[in-house]
Order: sequence, then C-alpha cells, then structure tokens
Amino acid sequence: MSIGRNNKLAGQIGEHLVCAELGKRGLIATPFSGNVPTFDVIAADERCRTVPIQVKASRFDNWPNDAREWMEISFDPETQKQKFIASKKLENPDLIYVFVAIANPGDEGQKDKFFVLTKAQLQEICIVHYSKWMGGLEWKRPRSPESYDLRFETRDLEKFEGKWEMITTRLAAVD
Repeated sequence: MSIGRNNKLAGQIGEHLVCAELGKRGLIATPFSGNVPTFDVIAADERCRTVPIQVKASRFDNWPNDAREWMEISFDPETQKQKFIASKKLENPDLIYVFVAIANPGDEGQKDKFFVLTKAQLQEICIVHYSKWMGGLEWKRPRSPESYDLRFETRDLEKFEGKWEMITTRLAAVD
C-alpha cells in the first residue's frame, strides 16, 4: 500500500473512531472527510449545540508537523542555524484537536488511544518539543539545515489522553 493511501486511510479511520467515541458519550458526530479546511468532525448535543473538531490520526507513535506552523523561526544561511523568534499568533486557538493513535490490528489487547486538547495547548507542546530538540543541536540541523520537520510523540500527549470532557464542557458553554 502506498504511503499516501495509507495516510488517507489513517485519517478516515481516525475521523470515524472519533465519531464513534463521541456517539458512546451521547453526542451526534459526523465527519467531513477533508472537505472543510479548519475541522474534520462536528459534534452536537441534544440541544443542537455544536463544536468543531480537528482530527489527526497515526498508525505510529508520532505525528509529523512543520515547526513553522507553530513558531516564528528565522534561518541564517551563513551559519546554517535556525533561530526561534516567537510563538505564532494562532487563528482559532480554542479549536479542539483529537489525536488518534490507531492500534495495529495484529497487536492483541492493544486499543486505540485518543488525546483531546486545544490548538493552543498543541502549540505549546510543539514549541517545547522542537526547542528542546533543536537546543541540543545548537539550532543547527545536521543533514538538512533548512528543514523544519517536527515530530511529537504519544508520550508528549499523555496528560490529554481520554479528556473527552473538554468537548462536553465546550458544548455546555455554547448558548
């Protein structure tokens, strides 16, 4: 199976798993299969209050990202070093993200994991993770100095595992 197809399937699986988990919690949820740029799923309660949700799924224990999505970073071509300038101003900092770590079908007893957090909380994780990693390299990537590849892992999200109440609380606050 090609990498592109595998990633598309993981995204589709993740969206449907999130909808199923929300259904278990008494909410109506529907996926938009990538047709809405800002969110992937919308959840609604019995009072027709809604909340949009961005879903990111992975079959591995990490999620790839671009550090420039979260940080203002400059690059000095002479020294080949990056420099962290500031956090990026986020549109929709309160947008809820659900990261899905999809269990491998061959691993008996393993379950899908869900991590629920806001875009602002994700930004903080990304900045801390990238800054710590790049700081250890004195902000000079060894092979590709102008790469901004950022990968955070399941362990970076652990405190947000199963925090579905973030969604139900958000729905209750809508009036």
